[in-house]
Amino acid sequence: MTNETHASIPRVRFSAIKDAALGSDYKLNLIFTTPAKIRKLNKIYRNIDKPTDILSFPLSDTEGEIYISPTETRKEAKNFDRSYENFMAFLFIHGCVHLIGHDHGATMEHIEANIRKEFKV
Repeated sequence: MTNETHASIPRVRFSAIKDAALGSDYKLNLIFTTPAKIRKLNKIYRNIDKPTDILSFPLSDTEGEIYISPTETRKEAKNFDRSYENFMAFLFIHGCVHLIGHDHGATMEHIEANIRKEFKV
């Protein structure tokens, strides 16, 4: 886990969630970054020129990276009527499920719901 920001990162069980979603052998780099950097990544990889709260990058079947902007996460938490800590966990689960190859839809939502239930998110 790398924090490139001055933001306080909430106490989320990142490692346990990662293991539940991806397995204990999966190698994950979790980077907390600035709105400027996540905007740049979003522009390069998704051709969307604005900051986002999370981006997931599968590097192989057993490795990946997740970038999270704490600033954007804090803003979005209000839109979902969730606390910052809860929304951070919610996003992290979402990012992990993307890393195992799921796109938005019923299957992804079902997997996420099971993990959220396990971690009370």
